[in-house]
Amino acid sequence: MFTDNDRQITGIQAIQEALAEEMRRDPNVVVFGEGIGERGGCFGQTKGLWNECGPERLIDTPISELAFTGMGIGASMAGLRPVIDLMYIEFMMDAAGQVVHQAAKVRYMSGGQFHCPLVLVAAIGRYNNAGPHHSGCYYPMFMHVPGLIVVVPSSARDLKGLLKSSIRSDDPVLFLEHKSLFSKKMAVPEGEFLTPLGQANVCRVGTDASIVAIGQMVEYSLAAATSLAKNGIEVEVIDPRTLVPLDEETVVRSVQKTRRLLVIDEAHETCNAAAEIATRVIEKAFDYLDAPIVRLSGAKVHVPYAPPMEQFVAPSPERIEQTVKELVA
Repeated sequence: MFTDNDRQITGIQAIQEALAEEMRRDPNVVVFGEGIGERGGCFGQTKGLWNECGPERLIDTPISELAFTGMGIGASMAGLRPVIDLMYIEFMMDAAGQVVHQAAKVRYMSGGQFHCPLVLVAAIGRYNNAGPHHSGCYYPMFMHVPGLIVVVPSSARDLKGLLKSSIRSDDPVLFLEHKSLFSKKMAVPEGEFLTPLGQANVCRVGTDASIVAIGQMVEYSLAAATSLAKNGIEVEVIDPRTLVPLDEETVVRSVQKTRRLLVIDEAHETCNAAAEIATRVIEKAFDYLDAPIVRLSGAKVHVPYAPPMEQFVAPSPERIEQTVKELVA
């Protein structure tokens, strides 16, 4: 059990530690990407590793996501455990053919003779006015692909624990880092620990309504829950952490207790993760619901540059709080 007495480090430092520990533990772990060598990565994620690991394990690539993702897939089939740094999830679209038709299918199409133990790392989400090419949350597209594990941490602790677990997975993992976590200091224990894939985290216990929130929306939901508690409304907040496979048992168990559900997802509303979670609850716990399930999602527009507009296109703590009040009324 981790406590608030754990040391405080940033999300980027948590990623650095995860990569360093796994590269020291397993010589087959390598990193592919643009600027991840001597430069230390676009966000500083490989800073300090160059002198220790060198160019044979920190492989700087040309600006061709299609090419170096394919290199990583081939390397994984040959026995390495690559971490493919795609920088932003938008750039994964340039490598989508490799991800969907090769990485996700190789175990199936080889009858289990080959597998693809690699991690595809990309930043997601609105932050610091990065505009429409660097702020998306397109993970629902990849949730649809059989054979891919999809992970969205919401804390520095889970950035480290889930990244280490992802590197040890024998199947391809899409590991998505919300940019808001990079510079924020949060509690992370020292030493070796893993966060299991496919296991949700109940961040706050409550009885009046359940919130399932993804990525930065977990932070916003916890802020709303603190404010709601002052008015006597106790909300349970669940972070799925892994969207595929989804820990639906934890979500269903919470809904059976609170009988109300709000699902919050920064991704666009159409076919997003919130829609999938809501559907699972309808299938498994419809008779327990005392009110219709409610979704809060990102607006169906590309993320704008202007700071006020960037904030407006996603749910806010205030909007979450008001929605819960209406849900429990």
